[in-house]
Amino acid sequence: MQARRLHPYPLFRRRPLLRHLLACVFAGGLWTLALPATATEPIPGHSLESIRTWVLEHNPELRAMDFETQAAEARILPAGALPDPMASVGFRGLDPDKPWRTAGAEREVNYALRQRFPLWGKRSLAREVATHEAEAMRLEREATARTLLAEAEAAYVRYWHADQAVAVLDRRIALLRQVEEIAGVRYALGRAAQQDAIRAQVEQTSLQRERIERLATKQEAAATLNAVLGRRSDAPLATPGEAPRLAVHSASLAEVLDDADAHPAVRSQQARAEAARTNVVLQRRNRFPDITLGVGAMQLGNGIESTELMLEVEIPFQQRARRERERESRLLEEAALARRDATLRAVEERGASAWAQWTSARERRELIENTLLPQADATWQSALASYQVGEVDFGTLLEALNEWQGADLARVDALRDELLGAAAVRAIEGEIR
Repeated sequence: MQARRLHPYPLFRRRPLLRHLLACVFAGGLWTLALPATATEPIPGHSLESIRTWVLEHNPELRAMDFETQAAEARILPAGALPDPMASVGFRGLDPDKPWRTAGAEREVNYALRQRFPLWGKRSLAREVATHEAEAMRLEREATARTLLAEAEAAYVRYWHADQAVAVLDRRIALLRQVEEIAGVRYALGRAAQQDAIRAQVEQTSLQRERIERLATKQEAAATLNAVLGRRSDAPLATPGEAPRLAVHSASLAEVLDDADAHPAVRSQQARAEAARTNVVLQRRNRFPDITLGVGAMQLGNGIESTELMLEVEIPFQQRARRERERESRLLEEAALARRDATLRAVEERGASAWAQWTSARERRELIENTLLPQADATWQSALASYQVGEVDFGTLLEALNEWQGADLARVDALRDELLGAAAVRAIEGEIR
């Protein structure tokens, strides 16, 4: 009795607690299974290859064009298919007052089936037009992929360059701190003015301002890169692991321009011109009439009274409208050919501009690396040694430091311009993988 008073319903109180515990264990197991999939999701940005792969697999514009290409391919078969047949049922001898009565001996029912047959090769021409249009869509998708890859490579180069520029500024600030310490020691010994240390501090403050600007540039580059990748602008990006490598395979500008004819944007317009030319032939074939064949049967009472065979021929009466359609097709062909030439000239212009940017930046980088940097380094070492013994003033030392680290920053900027030019050249060459 005492046990029942203390625990009157022990089983009913334990079941909800047990169910709650099992639910928590089950939810924890599901979370444990889902956690590795989330943790192992790759974050682009570590290398240029990760950026290229992400663009080709996740860019929404490319996915949309993939669907449009498949839709264009799906239009090829229906373009050359026969029209759907027409079936008809006709009643004769109906009683106007009671048409719903069962058919009697005097009621006639006519059944007919008709099929129109386009002649003169019109079906094959329509299928050829759809094939050219599908090919144009596929080539347009390839041209868009090249453009997006070039934009992604350029954004990644700017993203990487911002990191490198900040690193150069950090080294320069660290060197200025060392120079400030040297100036402080010399001031304590009475060999230099206090203005030297203050001037080093002012220079550090200016570099801190420039560092903030470079970090803002990095954020802008990251937002642009995420936009090309099809991600949120504030989505995280991995830190670049190494300098991007963009190889240019053409040996000269003439070789780049010779490859412009093979650019998918030009070939896409050429395919549209072929479709327009085929459509001109199709419109001319429409001068010749199509035929319609039909079969029928007449039911009288409960039996078939007779059968019939029908042949219908279109009368080409609307000649003016047909001539205008032919004129429209010819004008569309001329427009497609003109657009193809315009696209070719635009591709050649982009190739020439990219080649000039790439070659100029490469020569500038080589000059800085091979000549300017060694000279600036030697000037800095000489100025530092001379300042420590009091042979030069602090202004000369600071000028040598700025020239040395400025040359290093100019090298990074030249490398950025070289990589941007290489990305644009590769978009013309067709380097997708």
